[in-house]
Amino acid sequence: MIRLTRAIHLFSAFWTLALAFLIFGDVVGRGMFNNPIPGTKEIIQNSVVSITFLQLPLAIYSGSMLRTSIFADAVPLVLRKLLRTFGALLGLIFFLGLIWSTWPSFWDAYRIGEYEGEGALRVPTWPVRGTVLVMSVFGAWAYITMIVLDWRDQLENELQAPGAMPENAE
Repeated sequence: MIRLTRAIHLFSAFWTLALAFLIFGDVVGRGMFNNPIPGTKEIIQNSVVSITFLQLPLAIYSGSMLRTSIFADAVPLVLRKLLRTFGALLGLIFFLGLIWSTWPSFWDAYRIGEYEGEGALRVPTWPVRGTVLVMSVFGAWAYITMIVLDWRDQLENELQAPGAMPENAE
């Protein structure tokens, strides 16, 4: 699973780079030739949401989600494990809520061919909604995996999460 999350993260990084070129081309086209790239706003608007959700599973596996280390480092190991489990359960509930609330809108967008934009470029919304849905499933699975690894003592702390970079790699 870690390899898959890293591959998805790499894909989202290249997508971000492609967006940077698109923005550059749009700015140059608008400024120098008074001819912007049609649909740039719609592409970027939908891409940002997708890129964000594509990066979430690796952030979970690598222990990069928000935490307060000053508090977590001051408590005994068993309490840290309980805090990690509580945080993971909150994340799991969050992603389960996203799955529950995103499924109907994804299905409706797919069924009716919903799109954003008018004129030169119409961007379908179902791929973005589908990305949010699939990455929410993946995020929920990541939190379940982290809880299981933690309680099997295969996870010592957030810095040694299964997807984290080894300490000597930096």
